[in-house]
Amino acid sequence: PIAADAATPRVLTILSYVLERLVARNDQLLVLGRQVAHDNGLMSNGEGGPQSVLGKNFNAFHGVRAPNISIPKYLERLYKYTNCSPSCFVVGYVYIDRLGHKYPDSLLVSLNVHRLLVTSVMVASKMLDDAHYNNAFYARVGGVSNAELNKLELELLFLLDFGVNVSARVFESYCQYLEKEMLSNGPTLKIEKSVISSTTSTVDDATEISVEDTDHTSSPSQLLD
Repeated sequence: PIAADAATPRVLTILSYVLERLVARNDQLLVLGRQVAHDNGLMSNGEGGPQSVLGKNFNAFHGVRAPNISIPKYLERLYKYTNCSPSCFVVGYVYIDRLGHKYPDSLLVSLNVHRLLVTSVMVASKMLDDAHYNNAFYARVGGVSNAELNKLELELLFLLDFGVNVSARVFESYCQYLEKEMLSNGPTLKIEKSVISSTTSTVDDATEISVEDTDHTSSPSQLLD
């Protein structure tokens, strides 16, 4: 059973559940695709490499390896330090889902989900919240360099054709979808749909994420690679 911490917005629990299932499924598809390419002798001539299986549209978001931090912990970190409203996570998911529909040959996998999340949530916060942190702060929290996050933001906007507006009707439909997904395999949870205020937190580099969970680095730009 999945239990939501009282201090954690329910939307994070629901999104974590949905995204972990999706990423796990796509990671399996990636492994299967590589195996099929190998069996067909495509790996040796370059036609069956990782990019041909993953698709090319999300190349900018791909890391060298999957970070050790889990999706739930990463979402909690984003919420804890950026103070963005819970609605930003729903809208961030809308962006990621739009990408999935627009580029069905490109998969959301463990190699790209963290970068897509921090970028999508940051853009959503700019659209929804009256006050929000700048790119440099989101980069520090998300474990990438400021320069990389600036590039990822532009990449996301162009992939979406700058379609970052989400109507109230669409927002509500995604809330209902996420709640139903959770209900089918977990406890009944309702998404917070109003902006809530939070107190400011100081980012703790020493005790937070790194690619290798035991390798505490003082440079946030090295957290995801």
